[in-house]
Amino acid sequence: MRIAIATLLGGIVMFLWGAFAHMVLPLGEMSMRAPLDEDKVLAALHDGLPGEHGIYVLPHYDPATQGDEKSIATFSAKAKANPYAFIVYTPYGKDPMASMPYNLFHQWLSETLAALIVALIMIRAGTGAARGLLIGLGFGIFSWLSLSVPYWNWYRFPGAFTLGSLVEQAFGWLVAGAIMGWWLGRHRTP
Repeated sequence: MRIAIATLLGGIVMFLWGAFAHMVLPLGEMSMRAPLDEDKVLAALHDGLPGEHGIYVLPHYDPATQGDEKSIATFSAKAKANPYAFIVYTPYGKDPMASMPYNLFHQWLSETLAALIVALIMIRAGTGAARGLLIGLGFGIFSWLSLSVPYWNWYRFPGAFTLGSLVEQAFGWLVAGAIMGWWLGRHRTP
């Protein structure tokens, strides 16, 4: 029961912190911008991308051409002369306001499942609030290093977005870890 309550506390803290970070602070939207002509960009995406959900990187490099010096040189020249885009594309529309409850539930669930992993590590560490704070901070930095930094490195995610992700993950898990560690450590026998 202690682990279940610690898990719920951690999931709720992370969910509430994430809401605050995105709705009050600019952490979740750092570097997100509006296009100059949204209708023109949407029409170009509709006409230029396949009718399937996917991730598209432009300019596109075809791995099948690996080893073909001419193809590599052509791609390199094109990549140097053109803008770069990392596009998460869905060919069909969706009302984000109508799907908000569904998305919020899944966000809370993912935070709570992550908190379960943290709680299981904490219970083995014999934790209290101070150690929970450090373990939480470690998990926050770990998640940032393993997800956000590679996106910055390979897919050119903006530095400000990547930094905002660090603050969001590190601070959120620091607080969640302290609360979870306090809960788990309060019934500990010396």
